[in-house]
Amino acid sequence: MTTAESDKGFKVKEHRRERVALRALDISSQEPQSSKVFGNPWRGDKDGKQRFDPAMYPQLMRK
Repeated sequence: MTTAESDKGFKVKEHRRERVALRALDISSQEPQSSKVFGNPWRGDKDGKQRFDPAMYPQLMRK
């Protein structure tokens, strides 16, 4: 099952964190980090999965 929530808040925080790290970097002596380091969807608040207890919802276990 997917959730109705949005990833927008997580993405805003991660992009802000990337911009702060880039501004704090001394470009003349250091190489910037890859943009893939920031905004990893596996670290996000939601992963799109929901779990339920089959004993509580037997109607969802029907074929």
